[in-house]
Amino acid sequence: MGVEEMAAPGAGRHVGTVAIVTGASRGIGLGIAERLVAEGGKVVITARKPDALAEAVEHLGGRANAVGVAGNAADEAHQEEVVEAARSTFGGLHYLVNNTGINPVYGPMLDSDAQVARKVLDVNLVAAFSWIQRAVKAGLGDAEHPGAVVNLASVAGLGASGTIGWYGISKAALIHLTKELGYELGPDVRVNAVAPAVVKTKFATALYEGRESEVAAAYPMKRLGVPEDVAGAVSFLLSRDAGWITGQTLTIDGGVTLGGAL
Repeated sequence: MGVEEMAAPGAGRHVGTVAIVTGASRGIGLGIAERLVAEGGKVVITARKPDALAEAVEHLGGRANAVGVAGNAADEAHQEEVVEAARSTFGGLHYLVNNTGINPVYGPMLDSDAQVARKVLDVNLVAAFSWIQRAVKAGLGDAEHPGAVVNLASVAGLGASGTIGWYGISKAALIHLTKELGYELGPDVRVNAVAPAVVKTKFATALYEGRESEVAAAYPMKRLGVPEDVAGAVSFLLSRDAGWITGQTLTIDGGVTLGGAL
């Protein structure tokens, strides 16, 4: 489904805004970019693979709506290039969505090594901080559209999982980073996060592939999430409708954590 065919519950909500969405060639990131464009915004999206990024830009309606910049999310030169692309192409920068994340290991933490732990923390936490730092220093937001950041955390950051420990630790730290920067950057920039449970994307296939019905049965809503579930919440948190909300993490989980499960 192309952007022009999408229903836009908040049509016009983001007219005049420019957002950077990292890790947005597919999955949740692309879903967020779709929602922002459908609601009137412009987006600069990032990913590692140029071909996939070019396809995503075309899906979003081409250069009138979106620009893609390929690179490594943890590379500071790439971050600088993306921020400059937003300002030079669309004339400003109002929102940042930190969606890039990695989870290269699955299983008990003691079976992983310190090098893996450093990589996970570098991409999922330190790079997210660096993106915020660069965006704010470049002038995030303006009088008409105040600056806003949304970090993609996870329910794995709310409790122990037994299988994706380093990922969860990185997301728990990201949740606390959200609180710290929400406190420090007000009133000019709001910083919030979302914490999804299992969303049906390529990134999360190891958590449900071949047993989706079994996994979904643990959710009060009796289904897994889809990117649109997250995109709507992110759009709200970026918008003026959330103008008095900062430093918060919104759990988007189909109710699964109500029973203590992750």
